[in-house]
Amino acid sequence: MAGATKTALVTGAARGIGLATARRFLGAGWNVGLLDIDAETLARSMGQLEAPDRALELRCDVADPDQVAEAVASLNARFGRIDALVNNAGVAVFKPLLDTTHEEWSRVLAVNLTGPFLLTQAAAPIMAETGGAIVNITSISGLRASTLRVAYGTSKAALAHLTKQQAAELAGLGIRVNAVAPGPVDTAMAKEVHSPAIRADYHDAIPLNRYGLEEEIAEAVFFLCSDRASYVTGQTLAVDGGFDAAGIGLPTLRGQGRNG
Repeated sequence: MAGATKTALVTGAARGIGLATARRFLGAGWNVGLLDIDAETLARSMGQLEAPDRALELRCDVADPDQVAEAVASLNARFGRIDALVNNAGVAVFKPLLDTTHEEWSRVLAVNLTGPFLLTQAAAPIMAETGGAIVNITSISGLRASTLRVAYGTSKAALAHLTKQQAAELAGLGIRVNAVAPGPVDTAMAKEVHSPAIRADYHDAIPLNRYGLEEEIAEAVFFLCSDRASYVTGQTLAVDGGFDAAGIGLPTLRGQGRNG
């Protein structure tokens, strides 16, 4: 074994939540494999890391079994162990149900659901040598239905159940499996596609009245991968400012609270 330093594998790590999570692990002294299909953005992000000697760049399509196997083998060869796997890579198609093509549906399911299945199959035998934790990044869209998200929401709901399946079967190998379901997060993508009207709607529906930060999601992921969560498995933690917990009428109720 190459050393006692723990190692994490984070998919979709070129940007956003994945990059914030990789940085959180690096900041805690872990080795990290940063995996992404976008080689150009991944290379740029790698160049900005504070501990490049503890990071490994892995270009991979998570829906391709051969690429997944090669990436996991490369990480194990470099660091000698895998203690945490964060299945964050994902794609989305925002179209009406009747306009979503078979190709679009298939690709979203392949990346968002089959990807975590393949990564877990490849990494679990290595993780079993030391024990460890897997965190699947689902979404609030897997807990609450919405328009224009038939493929994305369905894939994330299925991933939440896959999390339970994995937790039940991998516990005997000393591997815990949980999920984090982010609500609206202030990523670069959200800033591009969420108009001021959409942002206002989200603020109205979220008790904490703001978008989450990438670093806040990363903290939840890191906790679930740490020994502090040693008796937590098979769970989905919504990190969403209370979005999933709330009903309707928040703006009115807030006004009443201020006047009461």
